Amino acid sequence: MPINSFENYPLSWKPSIDKTEKPIYQALAAQLEQDILNGVLLPGTKLPPQRELADYLDLNLSTISKAFKVCELKGLLSASVGSGTFVSYDALSNAYLLEDTKPKHLIEMGATLPDNASYEPLLLQLKGMLQETEYEKWFGYGRAGESLWQKDAAIKLIRRGGFETTVDHILFANGGQNAIAATLASLCKPGDRIGVDHHTYPGLKTVAAMLSVQIVPIKSENYEMSPTSFEYACKNENIKGIYLIPDYHNPTTSFMSVENRKMIALIAKKYKQFVIEDASYHLLYKKLLPAVASFAPEQVIYIASLSKSLAPGLRLAYVAVPSQFKEPISKALYNLNITVSPLLAELTARTIVSNQFEVLIEGHREQTIRRNQVVNRYLADFTCLGDETGIFRWLLLPGKITGAEFEKLAAHQGVQVYAAERFVVGNSCPERAVRVSVCAPKTIEELEQGLMILKRLLNDLT
Repeated sequence: MPINSFENYPLSWKPSIDKTEKPIYQALAAQLEQDILNGVLLPGTKLPPQRELADYLDLNLSTISKAFKVCELKGLLSASVGSGTFVSYDALSNAYLLEDTKPKHLIEMGATLPDNASYEPLLLQLKGMLQETEYEKWFGYGRAGESLWQKDAAIKLIRRGGFETTVDHILFANGGQNAIAATLASLCKPGDRIGVDHHTYPGLKTVAAMLSVQIVPIKSENYEMSPTSFEYACKNENIKGIYLIPDYHNPTTSFMSVENRKMIALIAKKYKQFVIEDASYHLLYKKLLPAVASFAPEQVIYIASLSKSLAPGLRLAYVAVPSQFKEPISKALYNLNITVSPLLAELTARTIVSNQFEVLIEGHREQTIRRNQVVNRYLADFTCLGDETGIFRWLLLPGKITGAEFEKLAAHQGVQVYAAERFVVGNSCPERAVRVSVCAPKTIEELEQGLMILKRLLNDLT
């Protein structure tokens, strides 16, 4: 029993550890992790101040700090200057959204997938490539110096996202997730901190956890990262950079205003923060908004891809990298990949420069609009955020049910949706919401079937 303990000591956590177990900080961290995983400490619980816990356990303050840091790097705890240390709301959530195998009994409305209208045109493009006399080169190693025209295609795609850049800034990655991993691996050390929205892309969360990079939630206003809160984090939270999805944010569907893009860019320049701008969804929207990178090209790593707008199997991303970051990110990509697939690089570039590219994009947009009209019809009585051209929606839940509870309820009835808990960061309280994929069901009939089930469940809650 701790030497300084007494029955009514006002602590939210009173661990009991064996001090003969060395090192003590690891034993304390293991106890803390188990109490979180076993539900003894619930998400959102504020832990005792480290000095009080040290006094209670009769340990050095540094021992407590080390134990907390171990759990913080695992994503179990979230510390905020002036607020204390909390059990993360996402400590127990599943951030891995793509199952090993697709559940046969569920209607897929969780994964963010475009419709499959591009598959046949891509197949025809691929067949044409394989009939050319030099087809062998697409099955070897690709070399950066041989891909200049493909970088021109990258420039064309990035220009459609509201950012003008040049070929000397372009790097290739095996998809957006790969680009994010390389950026964090090259620009951050274990223990470094980056700022994100309160709800963010789970792939960013899993990469950060793997690299022991801490993610810090930055307050939002109307679902947009607050420039004032970003500046506060620069001054007080010891962050090195931020991760943003300014166009059709995943999962909340919000768009960052042009004014906020400018302010975020100015603050990034002022405090020398890097910005990862994820442009996965920029092609979905009809109106072209200027990228954050256009206001701070020397600070922003801009990532563009086609997996969310044409086909998820096009595992290729174009990364526009500022000169100051190009060498370390290039080395990280090489160490992770050696190279990208020459076959996919050629297929993607030819698709972008082809006459049918705009036709394909517009075809997807029309199909998505039709599907969103169906969603609006079934969920008209509920708050379902999102634009008519978006491939997913953010459904706010009635009553007091949590997103996690509704996800389980929907799955039991045969529909897969993803709860806010999968996207929430640190000690931010998750919204009572779920992300609903509009284009993942193979047909509109299957979409309607899933929506009928969701509507019935929602009506039961009201």
